[in-house]
Amino acid sequence: MSGDPPSGRAGIGESAAVLKSTFATHPRKSGRLAGSTGILLPVLVRTRKALVRAALLGVGMLCFAAGLFFVSLPSAEPLRLENPRATALMDLRSREAMDHHRLPRRVHTWVPMARISPWLRRAVVNSEDARFYEHDGFDMTETEAALEQAAERGRLGRGASTITQQLAKNLWLGEERTLWRKLREYFLARRLEDLGKRRVLELYLNVAEWGDGIYGAEAAARTWFNKPAVELSPEESSALAAMLPAPRRRNPLRPNARLRKRAFEILELYGLYEQLGPEQLEESRARLADMLGSPMAAAR
Repeated sequence: MSGDPPSGRAGIGESAAVLKSTFATHPRKSGRLAGSTGILLPVLVRTRKALVRAALLGVGMLCFAAGLFFVSLPSAEPLRLENPRATALMDLRSREAMDHHRLPRRVHTWVPMARISPWLRRAVVNSEDARFYEHDGFDMTETEAALEQAAERGRLGRGASTITQQLAKNLWLGEERTLWRKLREYFLARRLEDLGKRRVLELYLNVAEWGDGIYGAEAAARTWFNKPAVELSPEESSALAAMLPAPRRRNPLRPNARLRKRAFEILELYGLYEQLGPEQLEESRARLADMLGSPMAAAR
């Protein structure tokens, strides 16, 4: 049809003829157009090259920064066979003590997993990271729940750090509270997970803070209950696990309401996960009440 646009070579030929006619009819306009085109084309080419160079430079800098970031992260591989003698948290506490003109205190005795009571292992996992054996170092389910709770309350409250993330913080990062630290914590937790769950838990239980200058399950058991970690009972383990969120403010020998309340909650988790039968749980409740006071005292 005559109304259809030109196509193929015929279309190109017709377009060229129209342009030629335009230039012939309007020589001044065509001259100005040709001049403008001659000026604009080099500018556009230079702009395009500059944008390409800027994009390549940006990508290069991003890759370089990412490379530096990963190179700066410590390797977890030595921890597969070696036990850390000190941690970033221990060093931080020593500096804090010296800043206050006090002698640093460090009570720490390393013991293998076989010499840590299974009741303490269960109490810590139950209360601190119930999905420990299911996630890969970062628990998206708990993180989403914490964010939802924060949105409802309008502030951050409930924590979502896994045992592996807490271990990374204790070993290498200290108590810095920044997005940069959380980013490093995430990748370090993934590296720690390569060591296996048993090794991660063994490391955590041996470096966790359990009082002023008290680190690890063995030191905690001997300090607070005058016994080795392997002999800890369910109720003693519940009390120690209840200390972890605030280890320097919670003392089993002088229990406050928060420690008492949390300890009884953790003891109940043994029953929830069927690690203690009803009769055993009732006996443990009575012993925990003798140790810390009745659960009713926690509510007052």
